[in-house]
Amino acid sequence: MITKELISPRSIVVVGGSQDLHKPGGNVLNNLIETGYKGKLYVVNPKADIIQGIKCHKSIEELPQVDLAILSIPAAMCPGSVDTLCSKKGCKAVIVFSAGFHEDGPEGAALEEELVAITNRNGATLIGPNCIGVMTPGYAGVFTKPIPSLDPLGVDIISGSGATAVFIMEASMQLGLRFSSLFSVGNSASTGVEEVLEYMDNTYQHGKSSPVKMLYIESISKPEKLYKHARSLVGKGASIAAVKSGYSEAGSRAASSHTGAMASPDKAVDALFKKAGIIRCYNRQELITTAAVLSYHKPKGNKVAIITHAGGPAVMLTDTLSVNGISIPEIKGEKAERLLEKLFPGSSVSNPIDFLATGTAQQLGEIIDACENDFDVDSMVVIFGSPGLTEVYDVYELLSEKIMSYKKPIYPVLPSVVNVKDEIAEFQKRGGISFTDESGLGLALARVLKNSVQQRDEELPPVDNKLVRSVIENCQNGYLSPEDVQKLLDAAGINRAREAVAHTVTEVRKRAKEIGYPLVMKVVGPVHKSDVGGVVLDVTDEETLVQEFQRMIKIPQTTSILLQPMLSGTQLFIGAKREDGFGHLIMCGLGGIFVEAIQDITTALGPISKVEAESMVRSLRSYKLIEGKRGQEGVNQFLFCDSIRRVSALCNSAPEIFEMDLNPLLGNPRQVIAVDARIRIEK
Repeated sequence: MITKELISPRSIVVVGGSQDLHKPGGNVLNNLIETGYKGKLYVVNPKADIIQGIKCHKSIEELPQVDLAILSIPAAMCPGSVDTLCSKKGCKAVIVFSAGFHEDGPEGAALEEELVAITNRNGATLIGPNCIGVMTPGYAGVFTKPIPSLDPLGVDIISGSGATAVFIMEASMQLGLRFSSLFSVGNSASTGVEEVLEYMDNTYQHGKSSPVKMLYIESISKPEKLYKHARSLVGKGASIAAVKSGYSEAGSRAASSHTGAMASPDKAVDALFKKAGIIRCYNRQELITTAAVLSYHKPKGNKVAIITHAGGPAVMLTDTLSVNGISIPEIKGEKAERLLEKLFPGSSVSNPIDFLATGTAQQLGEIIDACENDFDVDSMVVIFGSPGLTEVYDVYELLSEKIMSYKKPIYPVLPSVVNVKDEIAEFQKRGGISFTDESGLGLALARVLKNSVQQRDEELPPVDNKLVRSVIENCQNGYLSPEDVQKLLDAAGINRAREAVAHTVTEVRKRAKEIGYPLVMKVVGPVHKSDVGGVVLDVTDEETLVQEFQRMIKIPQTTSILLQPMLSGTQLFIGAKREDGFGHLIMCGLGGIFVEAIQDITTALGPISKVEAESMVRSLRSYKLIEGKRGQEGVNQFLFCDSIRRVSALCNSAPEIFEMDLNPLLGNPRQVIAVDARIRIEK
């Protein structure tokens, strides 16, 4: 819960305020004073009468009623101070800079729990502990520098790391980014990234609220809340870019299935971000550059004009955009020829549009006008630096005017941060946001253009919930028997091969006659059947049947032999893995040995819509095999996507499913049929 007192406090007390600007309590007080905080400002410090020109109270008990308290005192003193502030002084918002809480062990954790209990009991917001504070348009409640001027339409930053927030802000200011607010949540004892995002969602007004959010997340403790409010914000017109750190996994996880081996908490983060419309970045610079791109209105398409007076950067940008699927269309024809006549000899307009190192501001204007009005492009990148021989104020002034007035976004790459630093500063004073590196811009622009929110969750295919619950409630944890697997697949409407299980030679003869030759024989028990010689294809006679049964039944861990009709088609894979807190990750790809051999798997977070299922299939590197090439039969993609959605529906009906493999399914133009399935239950 975020209270109004945290956002717009009428009064603030700094408990532990100091004259020493090298201390958090001193610097936050200085920041509040220097930025002209308009409310009543109080200080508590028993060792001083006046601090930084403000009368000092010796104790909290001396204070009048106060909206917001900022604490910079030892951890052990915080609970008692907060209790008095909230219960006696009407305080509804508390920011705790102090460290020494759960990050320091059991005693600190107990102090942190006490803080949470006190603020919850009094209906107050707690930020921190172990944070750098909060900045809103109303006040600068942080103990760090720099303090930027705040703009309601600037960028919001929410960070789990105070230092990272400062580094993000410093680098962002160099590009000309402006800020609306900063929330450093520290230990997130009561208020984490999810709660701040919830507040931003609940108060969002498009055109009046900050349209761009930058998130630095160290842990996602409430995935459903993050997803709900991120998707809602994106749906209202906001954009979100985020870094989730800690994405590598040290060591390996024990996994008993293909799905378990390929799924990971980080894949769950990827899937959640994609489903919510969050653009994922992997470092600070990517995050900042992406936020800068998002600060421009989004292009209507992915056709980019590159305008440059320097060949090298244009080539590098062309490479970056092209390999990331962004179009650099050739510009030609009568209008292109007319533009070329206005440029110096040696210029080129084919795209990149190179108007040479001697090009003028007037020529740049002609090029931008042509791209805006005459050429089939959706956005422009202008690369313009300087060797330091002349001033370029006129160029950057023209750029600023065109950016403000034209419909197609114009992204300026201004690489000469030393030679023309004064001109860049002037450009940014006018509200301009610029980039220093063309390749970094290209990657960020590709991320933005490719990002899209899938359609809202739709009704899943029907499932026989009564049958599903009967199976789940009568089974133990672990892998289900083949009979129970069959029941669950049937309950979900997943097409499967006819099959029978045999424990003896007599049984195997009988079951083979029921199914008919040719047959496939598989061991029941071992996890990776093919690795232990547990799969035999194209069994056409009883003699081979009995011989292979007698061999296979002796394979360690084998409990019986499964018989199925011999089918043909492209081997496919569908899997599911429960990631606690996130729900089920649904995966698909080529099946059989290709699952592990080429690792061509796409992943999405259930429930899976029709559009998501189609995107999963089309995103596979092996998609051309699924389409069918060079006379080879393809796969019925409608049925493949339907099977993916039915697996998602089954997981929705049975959240106890921990891992599920359909591998392989055999797909051809007529059918997609599961020929092997394993389901592991963890209640």
